[in-house]
Order: sequence, then C-alpha cells, then structure tokens
Amino acid sequence: MDKKNALRAGALAAGTTLMMLLMSSPASALTRDDGDDPGQGLSVIETLGLFVAAPIVLYLVIHVLVTIGDKTHQKKDPTSSNITTKADAKSEVKA
Repeated sequence: MDKKNALRAGALAAGTTLMMLLMSSPASALTRDDGDDPGQGLSVIETLGLFVAAPIVLYLVIHVLVTIGDKTHQKKDPTSSNITTKADAKSEVKA
C-alpha cells in the first residue's frame, strides 16, 4: 500500500469516527426525553446476577443438554461400536 492510499484510508477512518461521535451525542442521555420514567437502578448483586451469572448458567444448561444428546447418539451408532482390532496379529510369510 503506498502513501496515498494509506492517507486516504486514514482520512476515511477519521471522518467516519468523527461522524459517528457527532451523531451519537443524544445517546449520552444527559437530558430526559418526554415520557421518560426510569425506575430504580440495579444493585451490584442484581447486576452481576443478571449480566454474569444468568448467562453462565444458561450456557451450562445448554452445554449439558447438548452433551447428553450427543452421548445418546454415540450409543446408537452401529459403525463405530462394532469394530474390533487385534493388536497381536502375526504374519505367516515363508521365505
């Protein structure tokens, strides 16, 4: 990439970032909108439970259900469970 393309890409990235910052100023919520009625804030324990513990528990439940479903599928698979091999096979080649 030459200097001209790098300068063009940098200007585009800077312009895009600046426009995003200018357009997102109402998102800072310094002033309330009409009809805005926020409730009480969450405590630290409620926040951790809602945004940390609940997703972890949900992940573990899904993981357990998928693992149980996968193990029952492996028991029914006839192609991999009926293969036996002999490790002590000897060759009977006569020279």
